[in-house]
Amino acid sequence: MTWRPVTGMAHVPCGNGDGRSQSRSQLHIRLARAFDIFPVAMNRMRTWGRAAVPTRRDLPWLLLYAFAFAAMHAFAAPWGGGGFYSLWFPVAGARLALIWRCGARLTLSVAAVELAVDMLTGAIDPLDRGAMAGIVGVLRSVIAYGLTVAAVRRWTDGAERELLAGPMPFGLAAVIAPIAAALCALPQAMWRPELTGVGDVPQVILSLSAFAVGDLLGTLIVAPPLIWLDERGREGWPGIRITPRHVLEAVIVLIAGVVLTDLLHRAGLGLQPMPVLLAAVWIGLRLGRVAAWLAVVLLFAAVLPATADATTMELRLQLHLAFASLAVTAYLAGSFSDALVVARATLVRRDRMLFQAERLKTLRAMSVAVIHEISQPLSTLAIEAKYLHEIAAGSDPEIAAGAALLDRKARSLAELVRRLRRFGGRSVEGQAPLPIAALVETVRHICVPEAKAARVALDVADIEPDLIVSAHEIELSQALINLVRNAVKACDGHVVRIAAERAVRTAVITVENHAPPRAPGGDGMGIGLLVARAIVEAHDGRLERADHAGQVVHRVVLPLARASQ
Repeated sequence: MTWRPVTGMAHVPCGNGDGRSQSRSQLHIRLARAFDIFPVAMNRMRTWGRAAVPTRRDLPWLLLYAFAFAAMHAFAAPWGGGGFYSLWFPVAGARLALIWRCGARLTLSVAAVELAVDMLTGAIDPLDRGAMAGIVGVLRSVIAYGLTVAAVRRWTDGAERELLAGPMPFGLAAVIAPIAAALCALPQAMWRPELTGVGDVPQVILSLSAFAVGDLLGTLIVAPPLIWLDERGREGWPGIRITPRHVLEAVIVLIAGVVLTDLLHRAGLGLQPMPVLLAAVWIGLRLGRVAAWLAVVLLFAAVLPATADATTMELRLQLHLAFASLAVTAYLAGSFSDALVVARATLVRRDRMLFQAERLKTLRAMSVAVIHEISQPLSTLAIEAKYLHEIAAGSDPEIAAGAALLDRKARSLAELVRRLRRFGGRSVEGQAPLPIAALVETVRHICVPEAKAARVALDVADIEPDLIVSAHEIELSQALINLVRNAVKACDGHVVRIAAERAVRTAVITVENHAPPRAPGGDGMGIGLLVARAIVEAHDGRLERADHAGQVVHRVVLPLARASQ
């Protein structure tokens, strides 16, 4: 049962005029709204709980992460410092890459893998009195990474500003996650400093600084290539804007930064990383995040062996902190440069959309005029064909069959012309309740001729008649027509399936077809898909795509109208 507030209640005099009845009515409304939250919250909790359980496709990634976790822990051991933490922690990069790829839903699974490996290798003894502190430390770090990934994805989802476009979200997550994990460790470190092997506040600060620096270097050096290797088979390598001239420029700038830093050090000014930092930032801004990452890795590989057990903890921390600052600024500069490239490409696509829209406007005016001219004669033809069918019912069977076929075809063509005239001639006014079944039927009628020409069948599932959304009918029809046309073009299985179902406060319309992984029209970069996504998002919905076992599924998720809820 859904409670609905009664509008205008506060302005209606009722009861004995003392205001108590009015207050009771407002209290009932507030209680109804409060109780209405519980079923939604329960449904969301069940959905999140089901999503947190790893699927069969997640198990190989978790198993691979378990081996990487054990190996990287051993590799980071020489850079252990004050307290429990390491100044070079590549595990953080593998953790971030896995959670970023599979989503924050695997946070608890990743934490379980880390705990299992720590117990098997003896890092955490479950029978020891201090085991709980180690378990809490593992859970705290992994949960901080998962929450950071979820927050960054939610914050940057659909963002059009350059700072949040293209590769910038991952760069932000790689920087924020280590800092968030270190901040989450601060309360325990201040309350029980002996658990991490330190004794006073300066050592706690030193230990947590090592924690943040080690995780930062791990995320910025290990995570990017793992993400790029995973994207190779799905979205292609990140844009690499490198030519021989660019390579020469990058080498000259990097060598100049290193030489200037060395000269300042020889002059007695100590470690001054600013020249190298500026060189790496210049490379990132000019050539993108791949070139910036390569520059950072080259510098880090030259210095990392020298910081393993060869110097004091303070000097090692200073060197690694300098490199962490260099890596953060260089990678973010490269990500911002690539984000600008993505933004410019988006503007170019939008310009193409505008040019196409002008052509479509002219074509629409011409088609509406043509449809208007043929609709009247076609209606007359349909009426005459129906009359011929009726009078030929008792005639020769061949004549009757021909009359029936003529009647059926004339009615079908007249219905198609009426729908086209309605679709092309109506102006878009305001949103109104729209049954999904009627919307899908209109889309099917319009797309059937093109599907038949491509020898593709449109399979429309039964749809609930009371599944209603609030929408601009013409706009939403255009979005679904674009999706169906793309599916027809990319389909290699001769069937495109259209269905709709009810979810929690939403209606989900799916367009499914069998297609190769990189099929034209199904790669998500066409103008038709951009228009469809813009229309769906304008209706407070979202457009999603999922590929599995050769099936390409586009899901249009729209909020239900109040009457349908």
